[in-house]
Amino acid sequence: KSEVRDLAMQFELPNRNRPDSQGLCFLGKVKFDDFLASYLGNRPGDVVDASNGDIVGRHNGLWYHTVGQRKGIGKVMTPLATARGPWYVVAKDQSRDVVYVSNRYDEEDFARARSEFEVEDVRWISGRAPLEARGPIGEEGDWNEVRLEMKIRHGPKIVEGTLLLKGDGSSGNIRLDKKDGGLAPGQYVVFYHPGTEECLGAGVISEKHWANFLQNYNELIGSSS
Repeated sequence: KSEVRDLAMQFELPNRNRPDSQGLCFLGKVKFDDFLASYLGNRPGDVVDASNGDIVGRHNGLWYHTVGQRKGIGKVMTPLATARGPWYVVAKDQSRDVVYVSNRYDEEDFARARSEFEVEDVRWISGRAPLEARGPIGEEGDWNEVRLEMKIRHGPKIVEGTLLLKGDGSSGNIRLDKKDGGLAPGQYVVFYHPGTEECLGAGVISEKHWANFLQNYNELIGSSS
């Protein structure tokens, strides 16, 4: 952004002194939740503690909340639950209109859900997977785990991890070196060659990420009941 700002000054663009925008700049003074409500309306559901299955609040619609969210989740939770925060959104179940939250998001309970996931619709700029990702004789279909730098969602942060493709190479499993703050299906993961700025390709976080979380959650609740 600083480079763009410098160029705007250099070329004396009329918007060169305009403040940086946050969120959706085209909304102006319209609140984001009001914007969503005008198009999607409300569809209330339970807010559930992912650790024990307790209902700790009621939300107005899944679309108002994102995985990894902390700010704003307290307003749809009961006062008693809010006092045990901070709480984070950890998953959403569209079939039951449930938002799952946890006040243990930074603990080992969620280490795997925040660092391991499946990607699909994997595409490579060169048209083929990197040579390092292919099997011993360089053939596709017999894959090696390859280290990559990755960008998840928007923003400048680059993370490191591994990718192991499977099948025809259009999907694969990613394991991050460090936990991420908000993995959610539909987000893009962009792949870079380690130590360079060379973009190799990208993939989309699979819906299976939530499915795996919900399966583990149901097993946990079932074993404790």
